Amino acid sequence: MNKPRFVFFGTPEFASIVLDELEEAGLIPVLVVTAPDAPKGRKLIITESEVSTWARTRDIPTLKPTTLSDDNFAKELASYNANLFVVAAYGKIIPKPILEIPEKGALNVHPSLLPLFRGATPIESAILSNETHTGVTIILLDDKMDHGPVVAQRERIINSWPPKVGELTRDLAHFGGALLADIIPEWMSGLRAYPQDHERATFTKKILKDDGLIDIKGDAHQNYKKICAFENAHFFISHKERRIRVRITDAVFENGLLTIQRVIPEGKKEMSYADFVRGLQGPQ
Repeated sequence: MNKPRFVFFGTPEFASIVLDELEEAGLIPVLVVTAPDAPKGRKLIITESEVSTWARTRDIPTLKPTTLSDDNFAKELASYNANLFVVAAYGKIIPKPILEIPEKGALNVHPSLLPLFRGATPIESAILSNETHTGVTIILLDDKMDHGPVVAQRERIINSWPPKVGELTRDLAHFGGALLADIIPEWMSGLRAYPQDHERATFTKKILKDDGLIDIKGDAHQNYKKICAFENAHFFISHKERRIRVRITDAVFENGLLTIQRVIPEGKKEMSYADFVRGLQGPQ
């Protein structure tokens, strides 16, 4: 009775890691709902999502709707007779009529200590704001963004702060997936949720390309937080009447100083920052 028949909604690597944790606990979705295949990379090759790949390699049926308000989509979802939905980084707000399909509602794993950092970029925002107090929250979804009542919450201790966003994303995905796997049987057996303190809520913003731009002569610690939060942080340097875009791939912040170690200059392969600077200076 406490092992659900559930549909999983999710899209990126974070969600596929959550699925790994559920699978480890013997919890396998009867259906996966994910984003449509989309252009990816410099060559804009049409690529399936990480969750789509996860489902395909396990022969699990997959739906990739462009909209969730289509009646045919709702009917197809209902045909799977799921008694629970599970959501992790799906990328869209799920409308109320869809959330009401399963008897036990929809559980969502969110990588922050809600009501802090609601929205699409909680991990990047935590790094940028130097919020070392982090963790994961399982909520019962309603039709507002990260607004539903809390089913479970667990703090995650990060020893070295700030971490890189990819590292922290994978860590919280495993951590949140494991918590979700623990809590699902209790939820199916009657565990109750409690309301969030909405007055304490903070909200994240959508990240734009220019958010990763740093002023190389600016505040060293702020620049380091950006490098960690975006992992694609870049700056521009003017050289011989040319503006060169440089992506930073590795840097260290110690004793108040930022040391850039490795970069990818526009149109070139990764190299040490020292080699890049020497190349700009030309033959000695």
